[in-house]
Amino acid sequence: MAAPLSDQEKRKQISIRGIVGVENVAEIKQGFNRHLHFTLVKDRNVATPRDYYFALAHTVRDHLVGRWIRTQQFYYETDPKVAEPFPALMTMFSLFQLGLDMEDLEEMEEDAGLGNGGLGRLAACFLDSMATQGLAAYGYGIRYEYGIFNQKIKDGWQVEEADDWLRYGNPWEKARPEYMLPVHFYGRVEKTDEGSKWVDTQVVLAMPYDTPIPGYMNNTVNTMRLWSARAPNDFNLKDFNVGDYIQAVLDRNLAENISRVLYPNDNCFEGKELRLKQEYFVVAATLQDVIRRFKTSKKNSSNPLSFDSFPDKVAMQLNDTHPAMAIPELMRIFVDIEKLDWDMAWDLTKRTFAYTNHTVLPEALERWPVELMETLLPRHLEIIYQINQNHLDCIASLFPDDMDRIRHMSLIEEDGGKRVNMAHLCIVGSHAVNGVAEIHSNIIKTDIFRDFSELEPEKFQNKTNGITPRRWLLLCNPGLADLIAEAIGEDYVKDLSQLQKLNELVDGDTFIRDISKIKQDNKLKFAQYLEKEYKVKINPSSLFDVHVKRIHEYKRQLLNCLHVITLYNRIKKTPSAPFVPRTVIIGGKAAPGYHMAKMIIKLITSVGEVVNNDPVVGSKLKVLYLENYRVSLAEKVIPATDLSEQISTAGTEASGTGNMKFMLNGALTIGTMDGANVEMAEEAGEENLFIFGMRVEDVAQLDAEGYDAMKYYKALPELKQVIDQIKSGFFSPRQPDIFKDVMDMLFKHDRFKVFADFEDYVKCQERVSLLYQDQKEWTKMVIKNIAASGKFSSDRTIKDYATEIWGVEPTDLKIPPPSEPREALEETLRAMKKN
Repeated sequence: MAAPLSDQEKRKQISIRGIVGVENVAEIKQGFNRHLHFTLVKDRNVATPRDYYFALAHTVRDHLVGRWIRTQQFYYETDPKVAEPFPALMTMFSLFQLGLDMEDLEEMEEDAGLGNGGLGRLAACFLDSMATQGLAAYGYGIRYEYGIFNQKIKDGWQVEEADDWLRYGNPWEKARPEYMLPVHFYGRVEKTDEGSKWVDTQVVLAMPYDTPIPGYMNNTVNTMRLWSARAPNDFNLKDFNVGDYIQAVLDRNLAENISRVLYPNDNCFEGKELRLKQEYFVVAATLQDVIRRFKTSKKNSSNPLSFDSFPDKVAMQLNDTHPAMAIPELMRIFVDIEKLDWDMAWDLTKRTFAYTNHTVLPEALERWPVELMETLLPRHLEIIYQINQNHLDCIASLFPDDMDRIRHMSLIEEDGGKRVNMAHLCIVGSHAVNGVAEIHSNIIKTDIFRDFSELEPEKFQNKTNGITPRRWLLLCNPGLADLIAEAIGEDYVKDLSQLQKLNELVDGDTFIRDISKIKQDNKLKFAQYLEKEYKVKINPSSLFDVHVKRIHEYKRQLLNCLHVITLYNRIKKTPSAPFVPRTVIIGGKAAPGYHMAKMIIKLITSVGEVVNNDPVVGSKLKVLYLENYRVSLAEKVIPATDLSEQISTAGTEASGTGNMKFMLNGALTIGTMDGANVEMAEEAGEENLFIFGMRVEDVAQLDAEGYDAMKYYKALPELKQVIDQIKSGFFSPRQPDIFKDVMDMLFKHDRFKVFADFEDYVKCQERVSLLYQDQKEWTKMVIKNIAASGKFSSDRTIKDYATEIWGVEPTDLKIPPPSEPREALEETLRAMKKN
């Protein structure tokens, strides 16, 4: 007989009910067994846990498909404006009856590592929110065969392994070969009486794979369409005519390499031909798809086809500069193929596109060599030149004597070889430009794109990022989600601002105790996971101090590491002194070619090796490096975190979304006034975060004076001790000089000024330890943070994009489920028309 469900399992059932909307336990079991037998061709005697996962995934997808088709029917018949931004209670109970464990099956699911760092995850949150708010939206991207690499830590070093995430197949996607589209490269431009023609091109086919994106409790299922590259059958078969058929077939790989692997760089531009091919590939396929749908929607009209209404029906959000080639591509389609005159085409293009900037780091802004673009996309380069000429003519008419301004604002940069500045192309070709946090948007306007902002101030705005509470609370922290629902009702799941009601409970002893218990349960569970995976005994009552994000100098994992060594030295100096135990957890991937980031990982793991094996330290301090940080691991660590590290140099982090996930899950933030931390402090009150360090203006002043690392080294004895230990090989006795490059960077060219914030950071961490000793006061601050996290829902972000940029309104409309007859859909359509 199966054991009864624990409180945690019961809570998890309640919290995730309704996400898929499965109505019947028997139906689920029947579907599960059917897929096990007929889709996977297995029975219970030979089925593996992966077979059970696939049977479950197919069963859930069955329940999505009816809603998916009905949503598309609904969109077809209502013809809404389309935005193109580039498991259930009964399921669990059925599996319980079948003797299967939901969490074991969840572990079988591959992470689709198709984005870099927080940007890819942000797009997923946005898709969830668009479906939940009833917005007709399609997400587009590349179906990379190999996603972001899997990270192994060997002897303290990062080693990359290919992420073959599709090796067992993907049960959620549906291939659509009937919508395969041609994408052209290379060739030349021919001038004819009918205009420019791009000829003698090499063709690659884009094969779409569709994945359903369900909304929450509204029967809306939107589509994410990912493109995979395929060689056409006649690819290079001219070689066959000279007898090299084998080579001709082998050469098909050259075309199909376009969707083979994701470039794993975050906040760093890599100017490789394959990368530009990828960027144009997704843009060209997507625009053909969008225009096909636009033309289909106009077929039933008695009026001749006109593109006049295109921006009224299509809104495209350029998510950073990677899809910037969409601007010249849409111009090429309008001018060369649809034969619109230039001015009209340009007006339509600008009204269609909006651009989101996600970084202020100069090395992250894309600048493509003109020579490369001329070879790969010759017609597009001509169009960019024409856009630039018109743009510069306009500036020259306004500022005739300001040659510096003209040079700064050009789409073509001349310094160090001619390059196309893709951010400038995005700004000129869009009707709206936004940053992703208030401070970031201000930096864009007053610094990076100041000339553009002065020219068109109304174009620039802010859209603070957000996260979806469905994944980042309901699914990853069901105990907390259910406790909140018991306290304030379930409506907060679609309106996160309702969390403010928790402020009324901040002094309630019972609620404080319940919040504290849920955190402790999550910590205990994660401690068991860490012990199993890393063979390190964790003190579950220690303060879980967590720093997980991409490894980059600006995110300052080094500052955290220096603090860890400081704590270690304090324990060693006076072992009997009272000390608040800490488990410091750091994780994240370094770009494979980023030497300094890899050295930072090696330093952290080397420090951990010494600290964790020192008997004097014992359980007071542990340092763990989380291997292969990814979404499924984030879902485990975030609910268990006490202290969230958000310590980038002020003015460098665009927004961050990890900071929001931790806040929503009851972690307190130690951070600089950077990115969305600023707004988190505004919402919760700065006294309810641990804020330290330089502000943006302090960093600017230090830059003006000249940053001298040696000054801090000489003035701060604890810092000097830490640095001397690293220099002398204390943490690397076999290779004493191994961290020489790290030391050289910190003293000679540290753009992110680690030493300047060291003293204030250490003092702030002392305040953290002091408060942690008073668990009641700590938990009160936790409750205030959760109550203040409503602003950081991606539902709010998407509503802002929809109303202020795309010109569409979210809706609470619930599409009738497929179990209801066609008449129910028609009734809904009639009701909409009346309104």
